[in-house]
Amino acid sequence: MDKLTEYLAVHPHDELHPSDIANLLKDLDDKSFTKAVQAIPKELIADVALELPDRYFEDVVESFTPQEIAESLTELESDDQTDFIQELEERDEEMAKEVFEELDIEDQADILQLKKYKENEAGAYMQIEVYTAGLEQNVHDVIKDFAELRRQDELENVNYLFVTDKDKKLRYGIGLDNLLVFDFQKSLKENIEKSPEKFKPVTCMDHDDISEVVQKFQEYDLNSMPVVDEEGVLLGRITSDDIYDIINEQATDQMYHLAGVSDDAEEDEDIFKAGKARAVWLAVNLLTAIAASLVIGLFEDTIQSIVALAILMPIVASMGGNAGTQSLTVVVRQLALGDIAKNDAFRTIKKEVILSLANGLFFAIIMGTIAYIWFDKGMLGIVIALSMVINLLSAGFFGSMVPLLLKKLDVDPAIGSTVILTTVTDVVGFFSFLGLATLILL
Repeated sequence: MDKLTEYLAVHPHDELHPSDIANLLKDLDDKSFTKAVQAIPKELIADVALELPDRYFEDVVESFTPQEIAESLTELESDDQTDFIQELEERDEEMAKEVFEELDIEDQADILQLKKYKENEAGAYMQIEVYTAGLEQNVHDVIKDFAELRRQDELENVNYLFVTDKDKKLRYGIGLDNLLVFDFQKSLKENIEKSPEKFKPVTCMDHDDISEVVQKFQEYDLNSMPVVDEEGVLLGRITSDDIYDIINEQATDQMYHLAGVSDDAEEDEDIFKAGKARAVWLAVNLLTAIAASLVIGLFEDTIQSIVALAILMPIVASMGGNAGTQSLTVVVRQLALGDIAKNDAFRTIKKEVILSLANGLFFAIIMGTIAYIWFDKGMLGIVIALSMVINLLSAGFFGSMVPLLLKKLDVDPAIGSTVILTTVTDVVGFFSFLGLATLILL
């Protein structure tokens, strides 16, 4: 008996969690996985498929009929239903159509509404299911209705009561803790009028950029956020679980981009696609390496005259590269978190340049002393010390300036920054070291 079967045997269905089932499935080999998938409770098929990495998605859906998948989809919120259908359309458009047709009219309408939004728009991430109450409603009746919906699992992640007017426009957002201390015999309007500003919700519009919504969640420490249209009409809500997923995706994209690889390509099982995506940046890197080699070639006679330069040369470039990567990583991450304001570029560059200069001076003294003792040439120690200060200084400047410039041009700061920085630190490092050696030692 495998671990999944054991888990299903000892847990009642209402205690099963899709992420636990997904974790158990990931530990199985291909043969056991195919067999174990059949044991997934039918109502959890879609939820488990979404919890698994993308490469497992097709294996899961192919194990069930469109009717079974559609039935499991009814258990999901509208945003997750839309994610599932869109994922299925990418894998098997015909099956996606069959599953969609098996859904009831309301679910179909919700999915079609959410699909009209672009991937980076807030509306694409909202749940349409949201309980609202009118200003004139009695608090006791509101709580009774609210509790009944929650009891029937009609709503999840319930934190706020959204209050609308007769035109369905959002007016207030009331936390459940505040709702419970209201006077139950009075209307919502009467209770709210005592301190209306306290219940003004933080909102977003359906076409807002999702990155701005993420920042609002972080700034205001929200659990959910109402989504409204241009007229202020409440359309749905975005919950914190979706925001966590977006933050993780953004962090993954940054790491991949800094390494010169594509998130989509790496998650795809097509080796050729992933290899092609990597090859593009490797080709760019090859050109930058050739550029650095050409700089070295300019000082061929100097290197032949003083062999020690060939030994010490990689140290200068390596220290500059690492210092630049430190500045680059910090600035790219701070930009992603919104910690660098629009008019904050000078302060950021100044900080990184000062840090790099301080480290440059410190390690220049150490490396200069080592070079002097190693090769018994005092001037050689001075040459490498000066070169290290110059290269680390340029590394701090370009490591902070490049991502800020790309951000200004509306380009992802992580894309291409590493290649540009590597070129600068290699060229500046080799040119300063060998150039100073030519002027001072020859």
